[in-house]
Amino acid sequence: MALKTPQEYLDDLRKMNINLYMFGEKIENYVDHPIIRPSINAMAMTYKLAQDPEHEDLMTATSSLTGEKINRFCHLHQSPEDLIKKVKMLRLLGQKTGCCFQRCVGMDAFNAVYNTTYEIDQANGTNYHQRFVDFMKYVQENDLAVDGCMTDARGDRSKRPGEQPDPDAYLRVVERREDGVVVRGCKLHQTGMINSHEMLVMPNNTLKDDEKDWAICFAIPVDTPGMIYVYGRQSCDTRKLEGGDVDTGNKYFGGQEVMTIFNNVFVPNERIFMNGEVEFSGTLVERFAGYHRQSYGGCKVGVGDTLIGAAKAITDYQGVSKASHVKDKLIEMCHLNETLYSCGIACSAEGRKTAAGNFLIDLLLANICKLNVTRFPYEIARLAQDLAGGFFVTMPSEKDFANPEIGSLVKKYSTSRSDVPVEHRQRMLRLIENLTMGCAAVGYLTESMHGAGSPQAQRIMITRLVDLEHRKELAEKLCGVKENTDVDWK
Repeated sequence: MALKTPQEYLDDLRKMNINLYMFGEKIENYVDHPIIRPSINAMAMTYKLAQDPEHEDLMTATSSLTGEKINRFCHLHQSPEDLIKKVKMLRLLGQKTGCCFQRCVGMDAFNAVYNTTYEIDQANGTNYHQRFVDFMKYVQENDLAVDGCMTDARGDRSKRPGEQPDPDAYLRVVERREDGVVVRGCKLHQTGMINSHEMLVMPNNTLKDDEKDWAICFAIPVDTPGMIYVYGRQSCDTRKLEGGDVDTGNKYFGGQEVMTIFNNVFVPNERIFMNGEVEFSGTLVERFAGYHRQSYGGCKVGVGDTLIGAAKAITDYQGVSKASHVKDKLIEMCHLNETLYSCGIACSAEGRKTAAGNFLIDLLLANICKLNVTRFPYEIARLAQDLAGGFFVTMPSEKDFANPEIGSLVKKYSTSRSDVPVEHRQRMLRLIENLTMGCAAVGYLTESMHGAGSPQAQRIMITRLVDLEHRKELAEKLCGVKENTDVDWK
């Protein structure tokens, strides 16, 4: 099986034994839970579009390991064109779901671990890379959704992993056996974790020689014994329990964030891809972060497209679309969104081949991309709220509209244009609320800020990667402070 159908994916989830808690209670049937199911639907879309001939070029690729047709989310990038198609694929999925579809974290982890394990083996004579190749073949042949795990609980941020009062603040090895290791700790903000088949775990930091226990990279099934999951709260999440679909905004899809606890979990040797090689921990972190920062030039742009569309729709519904300031704001939203997309395409086009054979994005431009993503979606959201008007946060609930005593009055005073059904206005305003304040805002705004590292993380990388001395020398040559040997004609 090279490509799963959405139904086969759902069948897989139903077979898994997940130890999940939400609102203080253990959840048994999470696949059909009304709060969780929209996020599963979003992940299922990554399977549906891969079956669609119209999107085959973006959604599928030829495996460099097996030669078979596979889902692009399981692919190891083989060219700048692959990197560009990745960004275009993510934009498409953002447009189709209007939320985080959760599968790109694993894809970005695949590519970072692939080239990093190759370099570890070259330096140390280990066999991590072949183990990882075997794992990737398994993932590709079964079209598995894999969640990438990097962010630890981190405890006291002023202290390194090895200095924490509680050493479990960063996931670590607590026992070493002949056949594997036992790990303990917690990974936070895990997007789509319980919607995945497997997880690929990486260290969170550049580590020192006395921090080998924290330099661990491995893959395990999501339902491995000892794993505990706690579902994250999102704004307006309980609206999904109310029975209607107008007030949820996004009728079909949603995101997911999970606290992922490793409570003395065994990892077999064949699933370990780094074990104490602290000198490569920083390389793995930087490469994964780079790939994931590239992703934001696609996924957040696609969601931005839906928000721009909602803003356009509501100005039409409310009869203000011809006003010049409305047109200006919509164009500004498009300008900001396409700028983000341009950054994602640029860092892809400038990608280079690694020693392992897969392609790495231009790290500087990927960090520029993500730093812009920490800003522009917030301005896009602000403009959308401006165009929506205050009614998008003061509008009564859909149950008030349906109430036999007051419903007719609520509808009467919620009418805008007479030729636009009141319900259309309701739904579009709720979608804008969802994207800028509700559940989808986690996948659009909060992820834009903190996903793949907060703004300071990008600034640190930009500082490392930008050659300011070279730029200084360019200026000095032009103004005559330094000799300009390029001008050698008379």
